[in-house]
Amino acid sequence: MPANKPSEPHYSFVKKVWIVGLIFSLIAIILLLLEATFDILILILAGSLIACFFRGLGDLIHKKTSWSSKISLLTAVIGVILIVAGLSWLIGATVSSEIAKMEETFPKLLENAQNSLNGSRLGREASQQLEQIQSSEKVPEFLSRFFMTTFGGIGDIYIIILIGIFFTVSPYIYKEGVIKLIPPSQRERANDILERLVNGLTKWLAGKFIAMFAVFVLTAIGLAILGMPMWLTLAIIAGVLNFIPNFGPLAAMIPAVLVALTEDPTTALIVVIMYSAIQLFESSFITPRAQQRLIKIPPALIIISQIFVGALTGIWGVIFATPLMLIIIILVQELYVKPMERYGEN
Repeated sequence: MPANKPSEPHYSFVKKVWIVGLIFSLIAIILLLLEATFDILILILAGSLIACFFRGLGDLIHKKTSWSSKISLLTAVIGVILIVAGLSWLIGATVSSEIAKMEETFPKLLENAQNSLNGSRLGREASQQLEQIQSSEKVPEFLSRFFMTTFGGIGDIYIIILIGIFFTVSPYIYKEGVIKLIPPSQRERANDILERLVNGLTKWLAGKFIAMFAVFVLTAIGLAILGMPMWLTLAIIAGVLNFIPNFGPLAAMIPAVLVALTEDPTTALIVVIMYSAIQLFESSFITPRAQQRLIKIPPALIIISQIFVGALTGIWGVIFATPLMLIIIILVQELYVKPMERYGEN
């Protein structure tokens, strides 16, 4: 005789309507809170990336030297500070003077670029389109909103650095605090997921820095061979902006093309081809080799995430959309895909 199954609770129609209404209300409240605090979450993510960088570098020093973890971390932090200070001392004056010169001559560069474009029919059409875009009232409004940040540029950077310092010095305090919010039966799994998130972000950062350095070196060599003025500053801009997928390389190409147009249109065309070839080489060879055994994010998904997150948080969203998408993919795999596959096997 089959065992009696426990009777399922019976809800009246009114109770079901209330339950559905409460569920939708809860979802709406969560979405509103997420929209209101999303820019702050991006700043926390940026600070976490700083901690992942120093922790990853410290772990590398620890593996190579067998020093204690604290000494390795301290060596990593002091080493990075000394390297940055040394580079600033060696090339800081040159780069600062070139940036100041670029700011002074920027209106003239735009005028020269427009004169060069007016030399051909296609160029005249492009110049007219640019004038229409510049005269549009929607552009300043869009740019002011797009580049608007939470606390202002300096305030955001200050908060990111502070969060990065605290996460670097004592990450386990915050990690244990998050794990204690999880039911005891799931804490071990939560710890594993957090470890995978940290490892994924650290490997992504390592690969990104390798790609940025490669782009800087290749761009510097190419611009120096062409005899371009301000080649060092332009190469540094190309390397730094390579951190931002898709939009960064395009933004780095604009000042290089403007400077090249002061020489002649042929040089500008060569610069465009060179920048495009470097980015193609970086995206198809350097980055895949540097980020081996890391989750591959489809390029279209990166662009979509940059558009959506950028619309919510401005420029910080565009910069950090890729690591955010990496976190989402890892969480979906760990919390949904893998349990579903295990359930299917059983």
